[in-house]
Amino acid sequence: SQPTALGRPFPCSFLGVQSRMASHAAATPAASRPAPVSLRLAARRSCSRSPATMGQPGAGSSASGPASSPEQRARRSGTACSAATVSSSKAGSDGTQTDKSDRLSLDNIRASLIRQEDSIIFGLIERAQYAINAAVYQPGGVDVPCFHPDGTRASMLEFMLRENEQTGGKIRRYTSPDEHAFYPDSLPLLVIPAMTYPNPLAPAAEGININARIMDMYVNDLLPALCQEGDDFNYGSTGLADVSNLQCLSKRIHYGKFVAESKFQAKPEEFTELIKAQDAAGLMDLLTYKEVEDRVVRRVTNKAATYGQDISEELPSDLGLRKDIEYKVAPERVGELYREWIMPMTKDVQVEYLLRRLDHL
Repeated sequence: SQPTALGRPFPCSFLGVQSRMASHAAATPAASRPAPVSLRLAARRSCSRSPATMGQPGAGSSASGPASSPEQRARRSGTACSAATVSSSKAGSDGTQTDKSDRLSLDNIRASLIRQEDSIIFGLIERAQYAINAAVYQPGGVDVPCFHPDGTRASMLEFMLRENEQTGGKIRRYTSPDEHAFYPDSLPLLVIPAMTYPNPLAPAAEGININARIMDMYVNDLLPALCQEGDDFNYGSTGLADVSNLQCLSKRIHYGKFVAESKFQAKPEEFTELIKAQDAAGLMDLLTYKEVEDRVVRRVTNKAATYGQDISEELPSDLGLRKDIEYKVAPERVGELYREWIMPMTKDVQVEYLLRRLDHL
């Protein structure tokens, strides 16, 4: 062992590694050596926050905008990623894998929507335990390492959402037709083989993304109705709950494409006539079933009442809505949020999809 600057000896094994690294560096031309780890990390971070990718959620893929760019489609499909050629016992000759489940089939729409309700209700209850914590949503309110092209600092929520989408994007989360990124132009290449999905939707579905509206609704309408005013400084927990809630809400609302396709296939003649006339109001009327919406609101309210109370080891005789219980979130408030925001935005997605349903024909 040899002494270090702190007076303690290095382990012999570490010295051996040092000497081998030094000899390797001396024998390797400088131009062919890999960049230091710190520089590689810095380059990766700057790439994930390049000025070209900064902006509003959903920019580059809006309900009224064009479909995805060729680069974005390549990124989503994995065709531009060498990882797509990784061998797999379940992959095709080009490394692409196939989703063998039936989770995206039109027959499973109702079951999927009910499962998504559970995730949304639990998520809202989790978020309601914290104050609004407005600093999380204010650009520059918290010093996060994320900047816009004009040099202004992004909000903590934007930073956390972008970082989360970097991780999910690498493992093909956003190649699935039921997932929509808030920052689609910033998605990375895949690190696992691409996957093909049994997609029942028309090609126009890929160009519909209203996440910018969902973000605005969540921050400016839903949170003030759900959380107490003030600041409790639980910014990390607040941001984590927000990211999860936004992704659940986005999935639920954009699932309107699948609902619309199912309804179109049930009444193709009626819908086709309205689509050819580009009659958005007529489509909305044909899609609306007030009795069904009322049942959804009652179901969501009852679920919020059940999930929002403390359950002991003794099973109560009634888990429904009761006036003698202090709920974690007022169940009626969750039901109204569904009625006022979630269901109307889902129907907006349905109408937008149907207006473009026949574009490929």
